[in-house]
Amino acid sequence: MLFSNGKLNLPRDNYMSLVKVRPNGQVTLPSSLRERAKLNVGDLLEAKLEKGKITLTPASLIDRHIAESQEQIKKGQFYGPFDAAEEMIESLHRNGQKSKRPVKRPARR
Repeated sequence: MLFSNGKLNLPRDNYMSLVKVRPNGQVTLPSSLRERAKLNVGDLLEAKLEKGKITLTPASLIDRHIAESQEQIKKGQFYGPFDAAEEMIESLHRNGQKSKRPVKRPARR
């Protein structure tokens, strides 16, 4: 149903927007749609082709951590495998000393 201002009155769950596919395959989701879906920068979306329609579904937190871990593995940012717990502990001590990030300590009262 159209209002006198020319805008379409859609139920709150049926929000539709026209987006453009960029040359590299990227699309920008309108901010109002992202807000309604409670999406944040860096969130992962699962993309599926179902019956000729592309659906985007927010991935779970576990999926996000798996994706981050896979990226770290691709970049070689991992240690191991280890044959024993002692080897892992030694590696943690060795590589912990190489860290250049300052350790945050709680403020004294």
